[in-house]
Amino acid sequence: MLIAFNKPFGVICKFSPEPGRPTLADYIRTPDIYPAGRLDTDSEGLLLLTDDGALQARISSPRFKLAKVYWAQVEGSPTDDAIATLRKGVDLGDFVTQPAGARLIETPENLWARDPPIRYRAKIPTSWLEITLREGKNRQVRRMTARVGFPTLRLVRASIGNVHVQGLALGESREVDAASLRGS
Repeated sequence: MLIAFNKPFGVICKFSPEPGRPTLADYIRTPDIYPAGRLDTDSEGLLLLTDDGALQARISSPRFKLAKVYWAQVEGSPTDDAIATLRKGVDLGDFVTQPAGARLIETPENLWARDPPIRYRAKIPTSWLEITLREGKNRQVRRMTARVGFPTLRLVRASIGNVHVQGLALGESREVDAASLRGS
C-alpha cells in the first residue's frame, strides 16, 4: 500500500504523540504504515507512506535516485549565477550536493495558504524556485538556497517520482499505485 499525503506546515512526521503538537496520527488513520522519508516540521507538501519496507527503502534511499521536486519561496530575486550554482552542486561545508535541477518559476498554481503565513517585508521581494533533487540530506534545500544568498521562506515538496501533490487538499491523503513512482 502506498499513500500520498499533503502534509501541512507544523505537522511532525511521526505517529507517536507529541504533547501540544500535531503528528501524522492526527491525519492518517490507516494502521501499520510508515513515512517513506521525512519532511521537516516547517516544510509542507507531499509525503509518501507505506506498509512495504522494500518500497519505503526505494523511495527514501538516494541509491535509487528517485526525483523529488520542491517549490522554494525564497527571499530576494535569485541571480543566474545562484541558479547555476544550485544546478552544478553547492558546497555546504560538510558535503557538496549532487547536481540538481533548478529554475525560477511563477507562484505555483492552486497553492494553499500557509498557516501561519510567511513573514512579509515590503522592501524585500520574494521569488519561487523549483528544485529537483535525487538525494535528500537534512534540510538540504534550505541550506542550498541560503548558501547561494537566497534563504528559503517556505518549502513545499511538489512530487516524488511521478506522484504529485496537485489535487490533494491540505491535510488530505489518498492511496496511489506504487507503479506511479516509475519514470522519474
